[in-house]
Amino acid sequence: MGLVAVLESAPYVVLGTLGRRAVARFSSCRALAWLDAVRAAVAVALPFLWTPDSRGTCVLFVGVLLLGVLSAVFDPNLEALVPALADREHVQQVTGLFDLTGRIALITGRASAGLLLLVFSKIELFVFNGVAFAVSAVALGLLSRYGSVVTGRRPVAVKSSVRAQPLLRAHPHVGLAIGVYGLVPLCSAATTVGMPVLLVTRYGAEAGVYGLVTAAVGVGALVGNPLVGNWRPTSWLAVCCYAWAVDGVATACMGLVGRVSALGLLSALTGLVAPVAAVTLRARLGRFPPAERLRLMAVEHTATRLGSMAGILLLPLLIGVSPRGSFVAAGATVTALAIGVRALSTRIPRPGPAPAPAESGGTAVAGY
Repeated sequence: MGLVAVLESAPYVVLGTLGRRAVARFSSCRALAWLDAVRAAVAVALPFLWTPDSRGTCVLFVGVLLLGVLSAVFDPNLEALVPALADREHVQQVTGLFDLTGRIALITGRASAGLLLLVFSKIELFVFNGVAFAVSAVALGLLSRYGSVVTGRRPVAVKSSVRAQPLLRAHPHVGLAIGVYGLVPLCSAATTVGMPVLLVTRYGAEAGVYGLVTAAVGVGALVGNPLVGNWRPTSWLAVCCYAWAVDGVATACMGLVGRVSALGLLSALTGLVAPVAAVTLRARLGRFPPAERLRLMAVEHTATRLGSMAGILLLPLLIGVSPRGSFVAAGATVTALAIGVRALSTRIPRPGPAPAPAESGGTAVAGY
């Protein structure tokens, strides 16, 4: 599983650091529709190419790597196009709705997979994955053709690429926020990999309890997302840092509490604050002009994927030594970094305000 995580996440890191021009070439709904069509073909082909031996394992690894490459191009481009569907005053709401649909899909997708496994084999689930990609490809194709009629606005493709280093140097607060966000997956890795071990060793619980704890995270996320979607904070970085600090404290406390009910409440709290920070950060990135927005979205994905790979590869070693300690270590790391960045950010002057960016793919950088 650690190798699968690396194969799926490594393309985000490579393309996020070295492939800015390649990523920018797919910054339109039509191009993303074609990417999803290819992802559908790869996913559907896997069950037919797979065999129950070492060759089949290699085929699966190659398929995961291909899907990772395509997703590394697709994800930042889609997130960069979403703010263009609304005017500047409604970027927060649109970003919140986009985040909400993703979280609903994550919850219902896992539940649906569990039901499908009662009838189909694990490898056959890739066919349903391919169908999902195909539906997305059709939706993006329709948006590219009729988007201006349905939404009143048509997402504009990025016509140039920018370098990340000068952009982050000009906006240090954004760079600090992305840096913290990159380590937040440590908490997710603890709750994903360590939770089953913690439930068995600490509480003697079975799979049903794990399902309830996971559901608590989903409930918290569904409550927190609509709240932040209609919230206009005066200090976006403060909101992000405090939300990440709460996430870290709640994760650390999971390794210390002695009741399953408390574990469920802490899980709901982590689910509640996760969209608060994610939507606030992405709404801020969404206010940049198209070229800068795409580059920052790619950097954000690079940071979070690095954090995910580190968590998936390192935390299992710590979980083997102390399941409870893994939660405390992951949560304390995120909390300390979030509080430290918040304290540091107060000493860094903000750039002055700039005119609202036009959706023209220009290179002017938006202010705060």
